[in-house]
Amino acid sequence: MTQGRQARLSSVDVPVFGLAALWNGSARAERVRELVEGLGALLPSPKPPGIVVALREAEASLELKVEVPSYPRAAVEALTEQVQQSGGTLVELWRLPKAQRDAFREGALTGPDTHALEDFEAAAIVLHGHLQQLAVREPIPDGPPPGPASVPIAFFEDTARAATDSTPEPEEAAPAAKPTAPEPEPEPEPAETDDRPAGQVYETFDTQRRGRRFAVKLEMEFRTELDFVREHATNISNGGLFVRTAHRPPVDSVVTVLVKLPNGERLQGDALVVHVVDDPYKGGVGLAFVNDDPSFSQTLDRYLASLAGPLS
Repeated sequence: MTQGRQARLSSVDVPVFGLAALWNGSARAERVRELVEGLGALLPSPKPPGIVVALREAEASLELKVEVPSYPRAAVEALTEQVQQSGGTLVELWRLPKAQRDAFREGALTGPDTHALEDFEAAAIVLHGHLQQLAVREPIPDGPPPGPASVPIAFFEDTARAATDSTPEPEEAAPAAKPTAPEPEPEPEPAETDDRPAGQVYETFDTQRRGRRFAVKLEMEFRTELDFVREHATNISNGGLFVRTAHRPPVDSVVTVLVKLPNGERLQGDALVVHVVDDPYKGGVGLAFVNDDPSFSQTLDRYLASLAGPLS
């Protein structure tokens, strides 16, 4: 590997996973304070996470940017449960389409009473005081505030299965290639087994755009701590891609990817291994993009738009 390629791939440091929690007057203020004070132990990070607290007329929100070398699935599942028990809603920001993530930040994580804080104790005190004030106002909400519906991890697993079940990929990525889009399905009623509180109403993401998968043959490189691999992506969507490869990092590990697009642009950033297919001929890994970088999203959106053409 040349020094130039090494420099390109090593320019991305520890990946950042964005998380947010929402509460309103129905929350248990004391429980929220205990939860936030203990976040440092629950979500260990090489450096203090970015902490933002936004206080609004009827709600309070907390945003975290956690830098970790691999996706802390167990910790996030535990945090989801604890936030629900405190009367709130957890949002995994990295799993939102960028336009929806930006809209959510604009509506829930900004405003005149927004605080960038350096430690969890300070965040806990600010949230506790505001939630105590909300708790004595009338009317008290019946449940926690709704959050945007994030793309389920199963979506990326389905993407990987579609790639392995499809016919052999074309020799070149052709803009005229017809996309394969899943039939939109009605939103199921949230259940206790979901990663969302039961009985809660959520906004739906644009299934037609988010779910479109395109058969491609894109040159790419991906790097782990141990391996550097040149391969081809055989399936791409707004959320991630499938790489047919014999090098299969474990689920929840993070790789650095560099994808070469036919128009000369490049996609470079972090991706989470969300699915591994162990097949001697069609095996590989499903990768979910975790970038919170506007240029990355804009480059990807332009390329997918060139494949999809106008929506009918």
